[in-house]
This record gives sequence, structure tokens and C-alpha cells, in this order.
Amino acid sequence: MKSPAIIIFTFLFTLIVGSTHGQSKKALNPIIHADVPDMSMIRVGDTYYMSSTTMHMAPGVPIMKSKDLVNWEIVNYAYDVLDTNDLLTLSNDKNSYGRGSWASCLRFHKGTYYVSTFSASTGKTHIYTTKDIENGPFKSIAFPPSMHDHTLVFEEDKVFLIWGAGELTMVELESDLSGVIAGTEKVLIENATAPAGSNVGLPAEGSQMFKVYGKYYLFNIAWPKGGMRTVIVHRSDNLHGPYEGKVMLQDKGVAQGGLIDTHDGDWFAYLFRDNGAVGRIPYLVPVIWEDGWPVLGVDGKVPDELELPKNKSLIPGIVASDDFETKNGDESLQLVWQWNHNPDPDHWSLSARSGHLRLTTSRVDPDFLHAKNTLTQRTIGPVSSGITKIDVSGMKDGDVAGLALLQKDYGFVAVKDEKGKKNIIQVLAPDGKEDVVAEFQLGQNTIYFKAECDFRNRKDVANFYYSLDGKNWKPIGTELKMRYTLPHFMGYRFGLFNYASKNPGGHVDFDYFKIDNKIKF
Repeated sequence: MKSPAIIIFTFLFTLIVGSTHGQSKKALNPIIHADVPDMSMIRVGDTYYMSSTTMHMAPGVPIMKSKDLVNWEIVNYAYDVLDTNDLLTLSNDKNSYGRGSWASCLRFHKGTYYVSTFSASTGKTHIYTTKDIENGPFKSIAFPPSMHDHTLVFEEDKVFLIWGAGELTMVELESDLSGVIAGTEKVLIENATAPAGSNVGLPAEGSQMFKVYGKYYLFNIAWPKGGMRTVIVHRSDNLHGPYEGKVMLQDKGVAQGGLIDTHDGDWFAYLFRDNGAVGRIPYLVPVIWEDGWPVLGVDGKVPDELELPKNKSLIPGIVASDDFETKNGDESLQLVWQWNHNPDPDHWSLSARSGHLRLTTSRVDPDFLHAKNTLTQRTIGPVSSGITKIDVSGMKDGDVAGLALLQKDYGFVAVKDEKGKKNIIQVLAPDGKEDVVAEFQLGQNTIYFKAECDFRNRKDVANFYYSLDGKNWKPIGTELKMRYTLPHFMGYRFGLFNYASKNPGGHVDFDYFKIDNKIKF
């Protein structure tokens, strides 16, 4: 039997070791535990910039900034709205879920920043340019067709674009980027998937081109059937080829991205991983150069730790709480917010009631996914919670307003007005079909709602709560089983919403939204 002294020593040693491990001074992968897929990254001096995919959200193509490659903040967006067609405005029973704008390419050339993307919702390739990436303005250029997963390449005084899946094509663009120069299209690599073998599932796509040490390196992703997401790199001494290719990383499904060098001369690959309901999350992988090839990983593996500064919280750089206060009449929202599809500016306001976000219904909608002016921001892992307080006194008969977790299989807690009587409801929508799983009467005009998400070990569940005073919380309904689905192609998001099922013109006032990286229940 151990003596009390040994037991106490063992206990204290365990505490010390656990505390030391929790206070690692190194960066940990993933560098961002949130939905930031299809990254494209550049370094300008000692500052890094990154763009990412945000699909059907507006504003779109976020621009993120970092000084250390690990800790990022959103500083701008390439566009306020991509287009104003029915798909992007949720009009005439059309939507752009899972479409909008996809993988972007971020480049800096001769003092100008270039952000390009492509869209199945517009059928076009979009290029945005600016001299000031943090403040804009951006000049917008668009032309058909929509060139899938493309990369921009600047070669002397010419601009090229490489795009495609499996068979990769290169074209030269007009000097003003207004379109493709006729007759310049050529197949650059006939079968870019070949290095990953013949068992093709997802053909090579996600092109990103880099010129390093006088050679050209083209990064792609492939996904062999029964295998995992795989990084393929092709290299050549000449932009126009010929190219030779290799598999450069196959571990944990971490893939798709490109190269970045630090101010000190170190190299990393920025990649992402499909990570269940929270979305596709960014990783950094060390790179060394051997025989003219970028060798990714540590002994071919994605490390858990990196020789980079420690990760800080994603709050407030990637997500943030908001009390909806305006400054000097400025009705701009914090950059962490994005609207689900294009916003309707005439029916939301920060000034209609000071210190509140007012959402006013403008039409009748059949369900939550059709609602305009749903305001969203990312959930974050491993766990996160969102809380809001709502004044529902301005609702009309049939209105539904509350706090949601948005994806195809969504869920929400809300107030529904039934001929002047207000009920608290919880709704789950497996396969996008709404089911009211809890309902009872509300006897006051203010209500507090909370949603808690648990993404640990891909548990991917959420629970909803309500409070009448903001202090005493009660669970409502049943657990939401969160599921990442391709129709939406995005990690779950917190959403503030109000829609009319009978009569437009009602409004609700959101007092605040609070996000935390902890859960209590």
C-alpha cells in the first residue's frame, strides 16, 4: 500500500505535468478550429493574408490577417454581394446553398492585390483587385465561364489562369483581366490525378501554383476511392511544362492548399481537413526542400505541434460577441457576421432601436431556410455556445424568431406568435424538414436563448436552452445531431432570424449575441 506522502506527490506531479502540457508555448494543429476551407495565402513583408470560401454567405471571400501564421483576424471581404440574381437573393423559391463563390486565389503582384473566385450561381469567374487589401475598395471584374478551382499566375507582363479537375487547362487573360484571350487555351496536364494511382474517386483539383527557386510548383488534391484526401505536387522548369508529379502528403485527410514562406526563411504548407459538423478546418505542415521538391510533414505525418507562436482564442478575430451598439451613426456590422444569402438592407437596422439589431419581415416564407436576413457567424470547436436576448413585442401573427444552428439538418429555438399569443418552440429539421419537438406558452415579451455545440471527437451534437431572466437556464426539446452535408457544403453556423409565415411587417429586436468557447451543460 502506498504511503500518504507518495500519493500526495503523485497527485501534485500529475497536476504539474497536466498544467505544463496545457500551457505549451508551441502552436497546435489545427491552427483554426472552425470552418475556413479552400485557403489561399500570401505574405507581404512581415504580414500574412488569407482568403477562404464562404459559399452562399454575404459579404463573401473573407480576407484574414496574421503576423505569425497561427493567429488570424478577419479584416475585410472581397465583395459585399456576388450578384443580385434570384439564387443569391433567395427569390422565386431559388437559393444558392452550397454554391455562391468557391475556392479563391489570393495573389500580390506589383503593388496590387488580386482575389479571384468562381461561381456556379453566376456561371462566371470573378476577379477583385485593390491597392489596399485591408480597407479597399475592390474593383470587380467578371466574365464567363466559371473556371473551377483556378489559380492565377503572373509571368512577366502576362496573366495566366490554370483550372479544371483531372485534366488541367491553362489560358491567358486579357491584360485588363476582362476575359480569356481567344486561342490561348491549352491542356497543361492531361491527367493530374495519375500520381495518386488509377483508383480515382475525386480527380485532381484545387490548383494553386507557386514559383520557387526558379521552378514552378502546382499543388492539387485528389481522393482515391477507399483512401483519403491526398496532396499532389507537379513541378516544371517552365510554366508551360512538361510537368512531373508526386504524392507529397497522405495523412489524416489533411490536404488542399499551397506553400507559404516566413520572413525568417522557413516554409510551410497550408492545408485543411474535413472535420465533421464544425466544417473544414485549417492545418499548417512544415516543409523542407529535398532534390527540388517540397517535402511536406514530419516523416510524412501532419504534426500536432509546430515551431510557431502559441494559438490564441478565435474570439474575437474569427468569431465575436456583439452588443449591436453603433458608433457615430455607422450601421456596419462586425466583420465576423455574414448574412445567409444577400441581405435585404431595408429590413434590418442597428438604429431603429439603439443597442439592438432589428429584423423586420418583408414577405411570407414557408420555413427557416427561405428566410431573408438571417445573420450568421461560425461555430467553433472543440466546443462553443451562443446566447442571445430578444424583445418579441413587435411580432405579428405567424412570425417565428430566434436562435438557430444553420446547415441542411438545422435546428433552432424560437418564439412563434399565434394570434397574439407567444409560444416558445424548438424545431429540428432532419433532412431539411421541420419538426416542432417542444412547445409551450411564453408569458412575457423578452426571452433569452442559448445553443451549445459539442464537436469533441466528432461528437457533433447540440442542445438548446431558454431563460426568462438570463440567469436560470432550462433545456428545451431534444438534442440536435449535427451533420455536415454537401447540399450546404459548410460547417454549422449560429444564426439570428425572424420570418413571417402569415403576415409580413412584424419585427424583433436582438439585444446582444454572446459567443463562448466553453459549454456549461
